[in-house]
Amino acid sequence: MTETTFDVVINDQGQYSVWPAGKPMALGWRAAGMRGERQACLRYIDQHWTDMRPRSLREAPGAGSANQ
Repeated sequence: MTETTFDVVINDQGQYSVWPAGKPMALGWRAAGMRGERQACLRYIDQHWTDMRPRSLREAPGAGSANQ
């Protein structure tokens, strides 16, 4: 059985997801530059998406740090 290859994708709010490679990208998402097997993509997301809040909330006045 062959492994499915995935792309790590990101939206304008800075939220990450995995998407099957070669499948048309969902509206509002773009490739983040990582492609591989699912677990490798999830590790990439874990390393790069350190603040789970959407960008609009992170950048809101008085939002502060996620680690307060």
